[in-house]
Amino acid sequence: MPTLRVVPRKSPKKKSPSRTKRKPASTSKESKLRWQVTDLREQIDVLLPEVTARVAALEHLLLEKRLCTRDDLTSAREFVRVQEA
Repeated sequence: MPTLRVVPRKSPKKKSPSRTKRKPASTSKESKLRWQVTDLREQIDVLLPEVTARVAALEHLLLEKRLCTRDDLTSAREFVRVQEA
């Protein structure tokens, strides 16, 4: 009976890690921040007209119910402008 010859198995070659060019961490953080700012700006652009319309409706109701005068509304707007500055 012939003896079986044992063939050693070759181990798989280890792949060297692929070298991918990565951007510095600060650049990726900046791009993420830009994306967040852009997203926030879009949300504000959507909400601002709605908020403005609601404020106008409230002012209209206040005048209609005679809870305040136009002078009161004008002075309130001026107060808000001073607070923003």
